[in-house]
Amino acid sequence: MRKVIVFCSVMLLTLTATAQDPHFSQFFASPLTLNPAFTGKFDGVWRLAANHRDQWPSIPKAYVTSSASIDFGILKSKIPEHDVFGIGISGLSDASANSILKLNYGAVSMSYHKALDEDGYSTIGAGFQASYSSLNLDVSKLTFGDELQQNGFVQGTSQDYLVVNNGLRNNQSYVDVNAGILYSGSSNGQNNYYIGASMYHINRPKVSFKNNNWNLAGRFTIHGGGYFPISDQLSINGSIIHQIQNKASETTFGAALSANVNGDQDNPSSVYFGSWIRLNDAIIPYLGLEVNGLRIGVSYDLNISSLKAATASRGGSEFSLIYIKKPAEPKGIPCPRF
Repeated sequence: MRKVIVFCSVMLLTLTATAQDPHFSQFFASPLTLNPAFTGKFDGVWRLAANHRDQWPSIPKAYVTSSASIDFGILKSKIPEHDVFGIGISGLSDASANSILKLNYGAVSMSYHKALDEDGYSTIGAGFQASYSSLNLDVSKLTFGDELQQNGFVQGTSQDYLVVNNGLRNNQSYVDVNAGILYSGSSNGQNNYYIGASMYHINRPKVSFKNNNWNLAGRFTIHGGGYFPISDQLSINGSIIHQIQNKASETTFGAALSANVNGDQDNPSSVYFGSWIRLNDAIIPYLGLEVNGLRIGVSYDLNISSLKAATASRGGSEFSLIYIKKPAEPKGIPCPRF
């Protein structure tokens, strides 16, 4: 019986690791985990992005995910004026089940965007990304049904560890390849709209703690969005994403209203308020503040799925930060923001 419980526990963790990638409700604030083609696609010198998510807080440390990235344009004097050649560096850390299972990776990405008109308002680009990932399973934190004995709970018997470690490897590492495409446009130089698609885990690396016979399923994503001024002070910022990985899929869409409180169009101080919806799963209220190129976003998942009883409707909190270093003379070309 012990072998069955141990095997099922380990296989459950393995399947969780291979079935679905870590993800953010504020997907629009984590550009390099969404689409490598976003690399360098912004109006500025360099861009720093960071995200932190604590999912299902009613279950302590169920899923805690953090990411950070920096990207910038290069060879600006060597390529056509409105083209963009970008490179970026990013990293992600994901801890599941109170850090029993940990994923860490670092990635390097690059993209090239070709201007389709003389103003550079419409561009089409492609991006590629290579990453190195590490998975760790801490078997010392696993517990099993037979550890509840007549005299109480006895944790970590030598028999358990002997069975768990039999044929299992606690550490995994692999190289991953990702790619994407992105179209960005503007009808008047004041608004922006975009659509893109990406594929992660193109090479489907082997990821398994037993027998090395599991491949990481590819994640296909299609997404779009834009921002549209409705007055001198107010704008609508919206985005949508649909992604599929293995047999899991999700669709999230929403919008935020932004108010420019200082009236400066080149360096606005803005407040954002809105909501996104993940179909059949959660409502995600969003609040943001932007000052001097720094945008901070806060959201909270309100669970509306069948898990709302177990999670007390608490899907998880999320924080994002994006800072764009403005050049001395901004080009003023509309770029994707949400």
